[in-house]
Amino acid sequence: MSNSLNLLDVVALTEDLPAHGLRRGQVGTIVEELAPDVFEVEFSDGTGRPCAMAPVKAAQLMTLHYEPTEAAS
Repeated sequence: MSNSLNLLDVVALTEDLPAHGLRRGQVGTIVEELAPDVFEVEFSDGTGRPCAMAPVKAAQLMTLHYEPTEAAS
């Protein structure tokens, strides 16, 4: 899955990370690749102020898309 995730991608959690106070659906930005399939993600509040940073496995993230893409065949 790391092939589909890149530095500065906007992502959402697919599961809770209670140790970091983060819930499924929270949005963050990938700021560093720590290891294969592990990324440092910065999460911000509604005003854009950083509120948490956490190492997150690729399997716990989904990329958010803001532009339409062609339908898969």
